[in-house]
Amino acid sequence: MMRTLSLALRNLLRNSRRSLTTLLAMIIGICAILLFGGYSRNVILAMQTGYVQLNGHYQIQRKDYFLYGSGNPAAYGISDYQHIIDLVKRDPVLAPMLTVVTPKLQLSGIAGNFAAGVSKTVIASGIMVEEQNQMRTWDDYGSMNFRRPLALTGTSADAVIIGTGVARMLQLCGTLKVPNCSQPSVKPPAEGPQAPDDITALSALEQSHSQSSSASTIEMLAANTKGAPNVASLNVVKAENQGLKEFDDIFLMMHLPQAQRLIFGGSQPQVTAIQIQLQHTDQMPAAKARLDSLLASSLKDASLELQDFQTLSPIYGQTIQFFNSVFGFIATLIGVIVLFTVGNTMSMAVVERTVEIGTLRAMGQRRSGIRRLFVSEGMLLGVIGAFAGILIALLIAHLINNSGFTWTPPGYVYAYPLKVRVWGDNVLIFCSAIGLTVVAIISAWWPANRASKMMIVDALRHV
Repeated sequence: MMRTLSLALRNLLRNSRRSLTTLLAMIIGICAILLFGGYSRNVILAMQTGYVQLNGHYQIQRKDYFLYGSGNPAAYGISDYQHIIDLVKRDPVLAPMLTVVTPKLQLSGIAGNFAAGVSKTVIASGIMVEEQNQMRTWDDYGSMNFRRPLALTGTSADAVIIGTGVARMLQLCGTLKVPNCSQPSVKPPAEGPQAPDDITALSALEQSHSQSSSASTIEMLAANTKGAPNVASLNVVKAENQGLKEFDDIFLMMHLPQAQRLIFGGSQPQVTAIQIQLQHTDQMPAAKARLDSLLASSLKDASLELQDFQTLSPIYGQTIQFFNSVFGFIATLIGVIVLFTVGNTMSMAVVERTVEIGTLRAMGQRRSGIRRLFVSEGMLLGVIGAFAGILIALLIAHLINNSGFTWTPPGYVYAYPLKVRVWGDNVLIFCSAIGLTVVAIISAWWPANRASKMMIVDALRHV
């Protein structure tokens, strides 16, 4: 076998220009596959980082809240949520895996700037600010995002953040100094339903007695658990772009106690979700098994279910499918190019060495030996091309990773460093190298099989 490989290498060096051209095509092909694979892996991991920072790895919710809760969040509240949080935190199996366990309340209502006569339907989130800030520091893959702590940090209980779309519709752009947010020349009608006169009067009375009343004060009207309207005067500390216009036009975030007072008043406060963030994503199967066990035993009467971040953010799985399909298309296209390139090279070699093939056959070389010699040449081309392509791809990836370039994923407003994650992705490197070598062997097999079937007399008299 070593003798065959030695002869195959010498044959490749006999026509170095053709061999080099073939190797160049293979190197470019495997570089393209590795760089795109590393780029898509970085995009997927950056998206995963963002969703885990926002939603956690898992959320404990009331059964069917994910399907029907957005229409009436209060009906799917978790009443004894602090007991559940303590149970999860103290669990000997889960405790070493946990980073943050925090409650969240989702609610809907009408935010109004009644002084300007405008209102807007919003979807609000009540959160524990410090715990959410801690969730934002999760970085299992070294993505080094530029997301800052929440603007609610260190603010009063009535403080809120709104989307820039909400600020635009409530005519607060000037007050909040929102860039690229012009006010309409004609006063638009309020998008949301108008508050009744008694609620408007109540809001005005509350605002007049509130010490926090300012030009950036809005009122939020929400229905409590009994269906009665409840209104609160809120101080907008900042308007932030949420990336997606549809989300930016309805976004509002407040402190959890304020949200609970709006919905539950003096009743027992509840939440709609308990977010669980793990230290590492690969701990999810073990954590899920343990959480399912707790929900089926200690919490079996609470009617709860577990949702992971992939279910909560379907676009994550859709993005993976998209990149997989594009990667498959690129790999197939490059494989076909390599197939014809190597096949053409080996076919030309067979034609040029027809007399040599006849001489070897006349000296007693078997057909299998001739076939093995040409296939070995194709295999060497594949191995050398794969090895050189991997080294060049790693070098290019290193240059890109240290270039300082950043990019903003779709739907995000903060940037991530541009990275191509080739190094460390052993599956991608190994499969690409093996795939290229196999394609080169298959490409060489057809010309090699044709060479082995030549008649000795015809081969010897070939001119």
